[in-house]
Amino acid sequence: MRPRNMNKDWKATARTLSQALPYLQRYSGAIVVVKFGGNAMGDADAMAEFARDIVLMRQVGLNPVVVHGGGPMINEMLAKLNIESRFVRGKRVTDQATVEVVEMVLTGLVNKRIVQAIMDEGGRAVGLSGKDDDLMVCEADDPELGFVGRPIEMNVQVLRDLFNAGIIPVVAPVATGMDPLETFNVNGDTAAGAIAGALKADRLLLLTDVAGVKNAEGEVMTELSPADIRRLTDEGIIAGGMIPKTETALKALQEGVRAVVIVDGRVSNACLLELFTEHGSGSMIRDEALPPLTQK
Repeated sequence: MRPRNMNKDWKATARTLSQALPYLQRYSGAIVVVKFGGNAMGDADAMAEFARDIVLMRQVGLNPVVVHGGGPMINEMLAKLNIESRFVRGKRVTDQATVEVVEMVLTGLVNKRIVQAIMDEGGRAVGLSGKDDDLMVCEADDPELGFVGRPIEMNVQVLRDLFNAGIIPVVAPVATGMDPLETFNVNGDTAAGAIAGALKADRLLLLTDVAGVKNAEGEVMTELSPADIRRLTDEGIIAGGMIPKTETALKALQEGVRAVVIVDGRVSNACLLELFTEHGSGSMIRDEALPPLTQK
């Protein structure tokens, strides 16, 4: 019988699993909402890696919910159909023709790609949108922007039913309105925050293409309070595209989410780093009055 070749990589893998035990125990049964978007959505290898991480989260006892965007795919389809976009104050107006394309791309093409990726990695997933079972009911966020929605009513029992069946929900941010047959496009971060708040999630992970929230010196801040966020925003340090993400984080915390993490989605296995290691992979925002769920 030949001796086993105890290579260093195998030993490192075993050590990593052992060190993850306290985090696995703390997150057993936890609800984690993950907003998936950015460059990873258009890269097959990155999509497969993300799906593998989500399947692993479910396998070790977490209840993950994936909420996705799809802006680049929407833009591509609008161009193919020769539908011109109009902008107000730098924001796209979503008219009836545009919202139909949004619904087609998000609930059809993008949603099913993510579902298939999860299935390919051995998980069970079901794709749905905010319209299904009235999961997310919206009103117009700004009448000048057309069918851009702000969630006003959440019905998350369908997500709990899927958890109980061992299924990972994958949610497209398209919602119904108060009027019959009304459809709204919802910002992906906004939708993820509303779902996390309604579920009282333990974590909301917002995957982005940046390293996290930075201070005045350009250094990533690994942990912040709501007061820190408000101060940095008032000082103009948090600016541009980071503002809506931090606003989503603050609203989610107010609605009962334990902590929100703005995660660098460009890092391999970013979700696993954040949840199951001491290192983390972004900026955690939580109320200092709450005891931490993990050792972070």
